[in-house]
Amino acid sequence: QVQLVESGGGLVQPGGSLRLSCAASGFTLNDYSIGWFRQAPGKEREGLSCISGSDGSTYYAGSVKGRFTISRDNAKNTVYLQMNSLVPEDTAVYYCAASTYYLAARGVEYDYWGQGTQVTVSS
Repeated sequence: QVQLVESGGGLVQPGGSLRLSCAASGFTLNDYSIGWFRQAPGKEREGLSCISGSDGSTYYAGSVKGRFTISRDNAKNTVYLQMNSLVPEDTAVYYCAASTYYLAARGVEYDYWGQGTQVTVSS
């Protein structure tokens, strides 16, 4: 059974950092691209970053490029999203998802989703 579990969210002050984790089970990272998305109240879901399962290539949306870094640990079957220089506009529920598409950019290309973890950036 494929399962994705996010963790690492919380409350952080503006300018701070958080590292989110996405623990995968029921499949190996090499077979899927893993993406991170977020959704703020009243806003559409936004794709942030993706890492390929086959070659480790990465993609970043313009809103997070230079501040967020995606990585994976195949031994732990876990993907991380390091978030730096956080601003209040980063407040949202963050989700990870798995796709068989190479560097999938759109949510509809993802087959499996985690339950989400809340990130709140506030002083």
